[in-house]
Amino acid sequence: MTTDTTPEGSSDLVTRLEEEGEIAADYLEEFLDIVDLDGDIDLDIKHDRAIVEVVSDDGPESLEVLVGGDGAVLDALQDLTRLAVQARTGERSRLMLDIAGFRAGRRGQLERRAEEAIQQVRRSGEALSLEPMNAFERKVVHDAVAAAGLVSDSAGADPQRHVVVHPEASASS
Repeated sequence: MTTDTTPEGSSDLVTRLEEEGEIAADYLEEFLDIVDLDGDIDLDIKHDRAIVEVVSDDGPESLEVLVGGDGAVLDALQDLTRLAVQARTGERSRLMLDIAGFRAGRRGQLERRAEEAIQQVRRSGEALSLEPMNAFERKVVHDAVAAAGLVSDSAGADPQRHVVVHPEASASS
C-alpha cells in the first residue's frame, strides 16, 4: 500500500484509512470467491480516502460484470463495501472503489468534459448546465471547475442531479 500525505498529516487518520482499506480488501476478496471471479486488490490512500481497486491479469473485460452499465453495479458494490467497513469500524466510510480502471477512465472523460464546459462558459459568459451525473462524477467536475478558478454547484434531484458551471463574474457562492 502506498500512502499520499493528507492535509491533516495525522498518523491516526492514515492508520484509520489503512484499516478501512484492509477491511474492504478482505470483504472484496470474499465476494470475488463467492462469485468465482479472479481479481487482485490494490490499496492506496489519496485525498483523505482509502482507495481500493480490483484488477485482473485476465484484462478489464473479465471484471465488466462487476462494473455494469454506466458503473451501476460498481456503485452498488462500493456501497456494500462501505457498509462492510462501517459494520467493522462503527464509523462511516468514504472509501472509493474502482474496478478494472472504470472510474479512472471515467475521471479522464469527465475532466475533458469539464474543460470543454469551462471554455464554453468563459467564451459565452453564461452559466452552463451539464448532463445528469452521479455523486462521483459531479465531484470530479466540481474539482476541475474550482481548479480553473470558476464556481459550480449542483442542481436538481437524483437521478437528474447535474452540475451548473458559472462564469467568474456571476460567481457569488
